[in-house]
Amino acid sequence: MQATRLSLFAPATIANLSCGFDVLGLALEGVGDCMHLELTERPGVEIRKVSGMDLPLEADKNVAGVAALALLAKSDYKGGVAIEIDKRIKPGSGIGSSAASSAGAVWGLNQLLGSPFSPEQLVGFAMKGEELASGAAHADNVAPALLGGITLVRSTDPLDLARVHCPKALHACVLHPQIELKTSDARKILKTTIPLKLGIRQWGNVGGLITGLFTEDFGLISRSLEDGIIEPVRSLLIPGFQALREKALEAGALGFGISGSGPSVFALTHGPEKAHKVARALDEVYAGFGIPFEIHVSGISRQGVRALDSTPIIT
Repeated sequence: MQATRLSLFAPATIANLSCGFDVLGLALEGVGDCMHLELTERPGVEIRKVSGMDLPLEADKNVAGVAALALLAKSDYKGGVAIEIDKRIKPGSGIGSSAASSAGAVWGLNQLLGSPFSPEQLVGFAMKGEELASGAAHADNVAPALLGGITLVRSTDPLDLARVHCPKALHACVLHPQIELKTSDARKILKTTIPLKLGIRQWGNVGGLITGLFTEDFGLISRSLEDGIIEPVRSLLIPGFQALREKALEAGALGFGISGSGPSVFALTHGPEKAHKVARALDEVYAGFGIPFEIHVSGISRQGVRALDSTPIIT
């Protein structure tokens, strides 16, 4: 008998990975939202509850609702779905808050309907939620959230995705200053053209990072985690960015950069021990800034969105 209820975990994500603006992203292992979905006879999407954050309950104003509506519009199912969100990723944090809700909604709904859609199709539906949140239908967060690991978005029109090899030893440390930086605002300050010289260096870094990941060449990974286009502009919006970068690299990080549009920053490391050492260094730096913050140390999620205990939670 096909299940009509499902609980799931939707992971936070790090997008861009320094050099890969809008095309690279990875899923974190232990940071994310929990969601509960139930099929209903009534057509459409009902957002029954959002706990943890003050977000819209209207389906057309909620990223999970918009993503689920996009899937239902392409399905043969005549009913609808009720969604409850335990929101643990703060909107505007830079670690894929809207992506987690969008990805979780379409993955869970697809499971309840018997998996009629492919993972790539689910990414397309989830991008509708991202478009609502940021004004741009980008996939660098929703792709790793749905596919797991590290993903490359070769193209969004048409959608063309690839999974990138992720070394088991690769770990991430994320510092989230408790300030909000909306993706839509962070996009507005970006330049629309770049010098050819900068483009060539950035393309080299993207190629180097992909090659380093597949060959598990951590030296090459480290040298390639460089962004000369987006980071110089967006880093000005993040208090203490340069001091954090300096201390992270001193503590042994492979590289340091802005997670998505910020304000979260991230470091990638070779192994969990280095990740915890970097976390301690970042904590020491930010303790004196007078800004509340959180630090997460995580492995890379190979699975992405995953089912949790099937015990019914929606009432």
